[in-house]
Amino acid sequence: MADIVGVRFKRAGRAYYFDSGGIELEVNDCVVVETARGLELGRVVVVPSQVKANGITKPLKLVVRKAEAEDRERATKLEEKEKEALTGCAELIVELRLPMKLLSAEYNLDGSRLTIFFSAEGRIDFRELVRQLSNRLKVRVELRQIGPRDETKLMGGFGRCGRPICCATFLGELSPVSIKMAKEQNLSLNPMKISGICGRLLCCLGYECEQYRAMKAKMPNVGQSVSMATGVASVVGGNPLAETVLVELESGARVELPLSEITTLNETAPGKKRRG
Repeated sequence: MADIVGVRFKRAGRAYYFDSGGIELEVNDCVVVETARGLELGRVVVVPSQVKANGITKPLKLVVRKAEAEDRERATKLEEKEKEALTGCAELIVELRLPMKLLSAEYNLDGSRLTIFFSAEGRIDFRELVRQLSNRLKVRVELRQIGPRDETKLMGGFGRCGRPICCATFLGELSPVSIKMAKEQNLSLNPMKISGICGRLLCCLGYECEQYRAMKAKMPNVGQSVSMATGVASVVGGNPLAETVLVELESGARVELPLSEITTLNETAPGKKRRG
């Protein structure tokens, strides 16, 4: 079995797996690897001892070498060329009247291929743009349209919590987020409160969802009858985090009690609905 390492090309990008080719590597080593876009510079984030090889089935490309000073210098110079490429591309977009927003540009390590990321409301016919840009820069050009979540991950920013957004700092992959997650946590369904700067649901809705689901599974249903020291009452609410239950007595009075002080009965109180 080949020694497999995980390599990341961006700070919070996805980790891709490569055959180390027998090169001794440690976490944070800078390496040159062979990719579909040619040679690229990346950083080791997973060493062979941390890899579950049975989950990796595709043929792996090779780590070419540990990055040398010349590789780092070249990468730095290419960053300047990327800025120039974006400027030239922006000029052509104006000339061609294309409704698109440029985000970033990336050269591969030998400078033979340029990938430009952009966003747009709909599909864009950018064939003429690619042709003119390739002729101007004398490289192979690829334009890649990305969605709002990927755009925000690429550009970065600050969330409503006041911290740098998760997707641009540590989330390697963007997981699906649903409105059901907000409901599970009894959050306000106001879009302004549960949406990120990308305009989509907050990624952090998924962080504690399973924990809330497990806590709520311990709670009795709304409308269910429960027994306590002073008699029988009906559940009208609860706080899963504090593990307390709000009950309504026959007198109409409401009391909040610890979950440990009540016993759930099988029947549901008359006229009450079960928690859906």
